[in-house]
Amino acid sequence: MVVQKINKLKKEKNAVILAHCYQNLEIDEVADYVGDSLHLSQMAAQTDADIIVFAGVFFMAQTAKILSPDKKVLLPRLESGCLMADMVNPDQLREFKSKHPDVPAVCYVNSTAEVKAECDICCTSSNAVKIVKSLNAKEVLFLPDTYLGKYVESQLDGVKVITYPGFCPTHLRIRPDDIIAARKKYPGALVLAHPECHKAVLELADYVGSTSGIMDYAARSDAKTFIIATEKGVVDRLQRDYPEKEFILIKEDIICQNMKWHTLDDIYNALEFEQYEITVDGQIAAKARQSIKKMLEVS
Repeated sequence: MVVQKINKLKKEKNAVILAHCYQNLEIDEVADYVGDSLHLSQMAAQTDADIIVFAGVFFMAQTAKILSPDKKVLLPRLESGCLMADMVNPDQLREFKSKHPDVPAVCYVNSTAEVKAECDICCTSSNAVKIVKSLNAKEVLFLPDTYLGKYVESQLDGVKVITYPGFCPTHLRIRPDDIIAARKKYPGALVLAHPECHKAVLELADYVGSTSGIMDYAARSDAKTFIIATEKGVVDRLQRDYPEKEFILIKEDIICQNMKWHTLDDIYNALEFEQYEITVDGQIAAKARQSIKKMLEVS
């Protein structure tokens, strides 16, 4: 019943629902677009809806507001934050930059608007290598995720990536021993890992890629069994979409709790009452928009 109510409100209010792949599976029933950060950023920039309901975390809703300043952007649960994004604030970023003057700063999209405003260009895990390469610089600052930054460095010759010491607590729970144990239990299975994982984990993987990269690889591969080293939402969607294949979550606790806050009732309430609107200071938004738009142009 709530699905029908949400769909009715979407039509009445010219609203669109964006949902990240880490969300609870039920959210896909009402989402207009489901994807990773890059895809959802692109959809936020292109939509002609009056209202954007973002089933994700705070920095994602902020990004949507920055790209669509005239739209009303709603986050169904305001407590849906990102621990990685909270690891760096503008003062910490300015201190980091002061130690490396004249070095361009690349900001992972998992960051606040205030931090994006202080950086030269944004990236997602889908396009991080391409973004850093596009700068044609011998040294690049990368924040807040040190593991994604060092993965990018490993993919590029002659580029030193100086990383800020942030990380994703969910992905860092995956350890090399988990991969080794899973391979023993499922011989012949392919290991697909997200670049937010520790370098030692990535070295044991058959494929390293973003959320969408992992899902695309699994869809195209002739293999039938996959060990998935990223958040549980990816496994849920792969199991639903490709029932003829087997997908094993590397550990049962690889769940981002902040991504799991939203329910269908929360989305209904957000639309019905147009509550929990996201706003971004105009000057900060203008600077952050340049950083994000540069990323979208390169992508």
